[in-house]
Amino acid sequence: MKPNNFKSRGKSSFKPKKEGGFNSERKKEFHPKRKSSFVQKKKYHVQPNSDGKPTPVLAKQVGENLIRLNKYLSNAGICSRREADTFIATGVVKVNGEIITQLGYKISPTDKVQFGGNSVHKEKSVYILLNKPKGYITTCDDPQERETVLDLIHGVNERVYPVGRLDRNTSGLLLLTNDGDLAKTLMHPKYKVAKIYNVVLDKDLSTADFEKIQKGIGLEDGFIKVDDVAYVDGADSRREIGIEIHSGKNRVIRRIFESLGYKVDKLDRVLYASLTKKNLPRGKWRFLAENEVRMLKRIG
Repeated sequence: MKPNNFKSRGKSSFKPKKEGGFNSERKKEFHPKRKSSFVQKKKYHVQPNSDGKPTPVLAKQVGENLIRLNKYLSNAGICSRREADTFIATGVVKVNGEIITQLGYKISPTDKVQFGGNSVHKEKSVYILLNKPKGYITTCDDPQERETVLDLIHGVNERVYPVGRLDRNTSGLLLLTNDGDLAKTLMHPKYKVAKIYNVVLDKDLSTADFEKIQKGIGLEDGFIKVDDVAYVDGADSRREIGIEIHSGKNRVIRRIFESLGYKVDKLDRVLYASLTKKNLPRGKWRFLAENEVRMLKRIG
């Protein structure tokens, strides 16, 4: 019996929409989850081959602080570089668990290398302070076979890398180490590691330009402000400037003065993270003392 006032509305005219479009009448079937055949492509940089044609090179192989795998094995006392190339080609060398057969392959300080199934043991940590002369490239391996800063380091069996860089025409303090963690800390901009340079210009620095540098300079890659700048006391002219900066941008000091119409005749780094050139002649190097290493590690 229907309740009072209830009125039947008759047959509804609502029709649900068909789902699925084409072949919508087919029953939906369950398919187990299939493995995706998609493989992410590796990023490549293009470098010229010996015949002039571009050859793809894995992105990891382009960068700083890399060393050739054959040189690493040689430095570890496993074999000569030539013998290392043979071992690499035959597949007995692994990097981070993967067999490497590519000749010329480069590794970073944090990579794990195995030879014949055995780990190539990490070397003891070494910390070297070099007073770099002009004319040397701050790199481990120069394709043009120019002299590098490593050519100045003799009698050190461990592989060391430059921390940051000084361009070829810049002299002064350069730290080299195989301690990758410390190197990353010192180069990271958030820690603002102090660097002081002595600059000699081609002409006197005007007061107006001096004040511009104090306030900050806009360069093509962004605004840059030095930590301190001063005319060198006792200098014969206002061509000689002392400048403190923590930025690690490429050629940043030269570009600051070039943007104001000056040419840098001489650029010398005289302080790096409180390390100085005291008793360290140009072209010479020394190991850091334990207290100096502790001081650097406190930065992080």
